[in-house]
Amino acid sequence: MAGRFITLEGGEGVGKSTQVRALAEALRGRGLDAVETREPGGSPGAEAIRGLLLHEQRWTPEAEALLFAAARADHVARTIRPALEAGRWVICDRFVDSSIAYQGGAGGLGFEPVRALHEVGSHGFLPDRTLLLRLDEDEAARRAGARDTQGADLIGGRDAAYHRAVADAFDRLAAEEPDRYRVVDAGGTPAAVSARLLDALADLLP
Repeated sequence: MAGRFITLEGGEGVGKSTQVRALAEALRGRGLDAVETREPGGSPGAEAIRGLLLHEQRWTPEAEALLFAAARADHVARTIRPALEAGRWVICDRFVDSSIAYQGGAGGLGFEPVRALHEVGSHGFLPDRTLLLRLDEDEAARRAGARDTQGADLIGGRDAAYHRAVADAFDRLAAEEPDRYRVVDAGGTPAAVSARLLDALADLLP
């Protein structure tokens, strides 16, 4: 059976990491072999770049985009593609759409330059389904604050206007690619959100 590549996207505090774990467990319960991974990261090289991006220093949008593209190229080559070729389902916390929304949209680089970097680094590789978790801005900020008890990372800690621009960029991406995207309400209990995510994958499930 062919593997599937599923990504969870959205701004800070919408519950992506929690739902990646829950979704992978639900798929395993259906007899599928599911791999959990994340960006930036997911492979040794990409994890090394993660530290540079999130904790070392402030980068320009251009440098951020280049570093994310490099991390993603390693992640795709060493983790994602081998798992898919082995028939596994890969559930990923963020992918290229985050780079487009954060560096392309909120960072002002534009969508197409970030897509061009992805074409070079990862040959334009895209998920089978992208699940966009959407949450009220105030609730997302509350959740993010409760999560980041040791302080937000350098990107997550940017101001509200930046994160509002990220949310707007994600909405634009979802509208541009309705065949790949599904927008999922991230409000309510984690179990309720997990059920909505599974519903959004129903047409892909065996």
